[in-house]
Amino acid sequence: MLESIPQIHSTAFPEGFIWGVATSAYQIEGAAAEDGRGASIWDTFCRLPGAIADGSNGDVACEHYRRWATDLELIASLGVNAYRFSVAWPRVQPLGEGAWNAKGMAFYDRLVDGLLERGIGAHLTLNHWDLPQALQDKGGWASRDTVHRFVEYACGVAQRLGDRVVSITTHNEPFVQSILGHESGIFAPGVRDRGVAMQAAHHLLLSHGMAVQALRTLGIRSDLGIVLNLAPIQAASGAAEDRARAHLEDGRLVRWYMDPLFKAAYPEDVLAFLGQDAPRIEHGDMAIVATPIDFLGVNYYSRAVFSASGPQDPHDSGAEITDMGWEVYPEGLTELLVRLHRDYAIPALYVTENGAAFKDQLVNGRVHDTARMRYIANHIAAVGKALHQGVPLRGFMVWSLLDNFEWASGYAKRFGIVHVDYQTQRRTLKDSALWYQNFLSSQPDKSVAPDGLRAAA
Repeated sequence: MLESIPQIHSTAFPEGFIWGVATSAYQIEGAAAEDGRGASIWDTFCRLPGAIADGSNGDVACEHYRRWATDLELIASLGVNAYRFSVAWPRVQPLGEGAWNAKGMAFYDRLVDGLLERGIGAHLTLNHWDLPQALQDKGGWASRDTVHRFVEYACGVAQRLGDRVVSITTHNEPFVQSILGHESGIFAPGVRDRGVAMQAAHHLLLSHGMAVQALRTLGIRSDLGIVLNLAPIQAASGAAEDRARAHLEDGRLVRWYMDPLFKAAYPEDVLAFLGQDAPRIEHGDMAIVATPIDFLGVNYYSRAVFSASGPQDPHDSGAEITDMGWEVYPEGLTELLVRLHRDYAIPALYVTENGAAFKDQLVNGRVHDTARMRYIANHIAAVGKALHQGVPLRGFMVWSLLDNFEWASGYAKRFGIVHVDYQTQRRTLKDSALWYQNFLSSQPDKSVAPDGLRAAA
């Protein structure tokens, strides 16, 4: 099977290209009730009967809160020059407003300093879904007040850590937070109301723009951006009704977020589709949403194919399928990146998440995850093809560093390039991690600027 893994030439990527791994706070930190951390909406959601496939939660997860130093050594051993992580809002500001938690903030101080000591750039995400429950009790992202609370939170974190982080991402995947959290209700906070979901989506984007403006006013030097989960949406056939459905779904997943960020307007066809479920937008909101950013992060896993009747089952494609039931389709990443560059004036792009869940087995101290190795290699090759077509790509980050709490799937789905034994918390580099380590050793200069900020282009 190793012969199916592409050979990627070291000249395919420029000097200074960012290579990293990514995680999020709730999925790895654990220590849910330690050192003053408040409750998040995921702490609450996990207690709902049937909400999580295996009935688990993030109370312990990978114990990263305690094991952060050895985890940083693990990251450094891979040869990456970037680590994307998120700050848990309820750990640093338990109620989402008011008092700050000194012990929680000190944890991220240690983490960022530890990264710099190891020559690894810190890429910080402010909101990776774990809204403080106290704010949800007041309306959460459906409430405009949460927009202002987020801006205050962003400023507090940036004033503490912004002098040492390469980039600050406002939100991770607002589509997931709004649609899966508030329309289908399969993610926290478990609301099922399209109108509420679309209002939450607008408030997420509005808070992004307001936060970017506020951080710039503070003089924060880190690159500022947002991360979206995006995919090519393709029609199942050339039939007009199939193409129309695919265009609408592209509007709901891609254009609903890209258009306001880069064109200061929501797509008219999606607004018409939503009708009375369209969000309330106040005067001046769209200009704020479109505040210029330094980068866009793209999380890519697969494509989606639609007919007029709905999404097509990827098992019917005959392609390889991951343990999440997602089609392996690396060419879609090239297609997506080229399209984004063509349709929008984006200053810089990062692939901020890419990876796959497979049924791994730890045998005699090894995990032979050839399928994941092939997945990552083929997607890196797809990034190289996008670069060759002029896309302003600056980096690629594997999801995920560690096996972890995979949201509604619990611990059954393993995305890590590092295996975690949840009974002992022992970490084991999978073959995919060893492949990534070897690949990175062949890449040109990956240095990080001494002050932690990005090296001048």
